[in-house]
Amino acid sequence: MDKEESFLDTLKTVFYAVMIAIVIRTVWFEPFKIPSGSMYPTLYVGDYLFVSKFSYGYSKHSLPLSLPLFDGRIFEAAPERGDVVVFKYPQDNKTDFIKRVIGLPGDKIKLVKGRLYINGQRVERERLDDFVIRTPAGSAERYRQYEETLPNGVKHNIIEISDSEVYDDFDEIEVPRGNYFMMGDNRDRSDDSRVNVGFVPAENLVGKARFLFFSHNDGNDWYKPWSWPKMIRWERLFDAIH
Repeated sequence: MDKEESFLDTLKTVFYAVMIAIVIRTVWFEPFKIPSGSMYPTLYVGDYLFVSKFSYGYSKHSLPLSLPLFDGRIFEAAPERGDVVVFKYPQDNKTDFIKRVIGLPGDKIKLVKGRLYINGQRVERERLDDFVIRTPAGSAERYRQYEETLPNGVKHNIIEISDSEVYDDFDEIEVPRGNYFMMGDNRDRSDDSRVNVGFVPAENLVGKARFLFFSHNDGNDWYKPWSWPKMIRWERLFDAIH
């Protein structure tokens, strides 16, 4: 085999590998990194997770660069209330957001003094131990933590600074057909459907968050290899996302 044939074989191998990776990311699973604290205590800054692309079917946003090859969704399946979902920010249709599905099409949603109401019924919550976030500087931020039970029985934890923050009172709205109402579990520090996100069209859903495959904190410097084991949150690896 001469050098030219060897080079062509290498190019073919690289091409096939890239195509396989694109198919996997488009059809099955895609990795995402959590850049903000809007989903504490469920997801931490520095968490890496896999999202199942097949859970809700496929839209143009399932494709690389959201290529506009078709409209709507194919093989569509509706998310359930309580699912943690990655979606494209409706204001630009390109930025990835991750929140929890709170309101389904036709639901009526409101908040009164921090308490969530769905279709006129107050969502129950139970006080838990405070949730403590360690900042990169090493200081501790303490939040009130609750276990919230949605009408379909899904339980998940939320945190609150208090029940009198800016978005703890929200006039009742009805979720339009083909849209969803999303909220972050960090209720007082989340840009979600109460703020700039607004309603999320079904077409913007990317997939359902399934499990963590890596997690690290920023407490040490990456240029110090001996500190790497301390940076990894070993206890969070491969945790399922609920």
